[in-house]
Amino acid sequence: MTTRRRILYLFVSFFVAALVVSGLHVAADSLPAQLTDQEFWKLSTDFSEPDGFFRSDNLLSNEIWMQRVIPELLSNIKTPSVYMGVGPEQNFTYITSLKPKMVFIVDVRRGNLDLQLMYKAVFELSNDRADFVGRLFSKKRPAGLDRNSSALDIFTAYNGVDTSEELYKENLKVIDDLLVTKHHFALSDGDRQGVEYVYHAFYNFGPKLNYSSTGGFGGRYQPSYADLMVATDEAGLNRSFLANDENFQFMKTLEAKNLLVPVVGNFAGPKAIRAVGDYIRTKGATVSAFYLSNVEQYLYQDRIWGNFCRNVATLPLEPSSTFIRSVRGGGGPGGGLNSELGNMMADVKDCGASGQ
Repeated sequence: MTTRRRILYLFVSFFVAALVVSGLHVAADSLPAQLTDQEFWKLSTDFSEPDGFFRSDNLLSNEIWMQRVIPELLSNIKTPSVYMGVGPEQNFTYITSLKPKMVFIVDVRRGNLDLQLMYKAVFELSNDRADFVGRLFSKKRPAGLDRNSSALDIFTAYNGVDTSEELYKENLKVIDDLLVTKHHFALSDGDRQGVEYVYHAFYNFGPKLNYSSTGGFGGRYQPSYADLMVATDEAGLNRSFLANDENFQFMKTLEAKNLLVPVVGNFAGPKAIRAVGDYIRTKGATVSAFYLSNVEQYLYQDRIWGNFCRNVATLPLEPSSTFIRSVRGGGGPGGGLNSELGNMMADVKDCGASGQ
């Protein structure tokens, strides 16, 4: 090859490589920077399946050790794209650690959609973590808290503040107005009652709310809301979504931009997961992480895990896409749930993407 041809070859190779990189960059950036209210509600509605059943309300996680896998999770995933999850607030802690561009929470119960809508409103209405905690539990904000206060500072300060029925009623109206009047979400009467139900539970139990407060099954040790927010990873670092102002502001912005979309769906169902995957694929994006809690346990019991596996196999994945699972055998008082990671592509490689 002559020097001239070699230079031309290198130039063309560089140009092609640049186009490939550019294409990848465009694909990665094709997720929306914000959804309109109409787009948000349409995605949630169109992707959802009929309301399903679970044995408890599941208003709060009982996974006190969940932060332990976050350092490994961050090591695995360098450029987060889309996060998927199930259940309540533990997702926020994984989300604020990963900082994905978009989030879909898929849960079999419509009650979880109502819970996520309540959270959406409280995030949007609150300026900082102290405001958020006060609004969430219908308590007047105590003096001395600011953006630099630790989660422990905030929950310790609120321990001495009485819950207010007057605030509860005022806040519930503001939450309803934000969802229905400002955002124009077409909430059914059942959804509005569902939002009221979950918000009343937070008012009723306060920061002592735990997984079993509203009838959930569990072991002897059930961490409270405050316990979960001040928990740490194994190095003693608090990574909860209320650990610092940066984490809170990320969640607030995500919610304000309508980029956390709650979906009703059975993991083994015919529609929800596949619809979310189709949307993500059209945006040229991938699922970076999928928090499963311990849902697989029930899928195995019902002999439908294979359906779930085939659903996941249809998602747009990459080599670093990671499952986050809750498993029995957590250490500490009363045992409990621990967390572990799994490679999504490896775990579903033998399922096949077709059929149910």
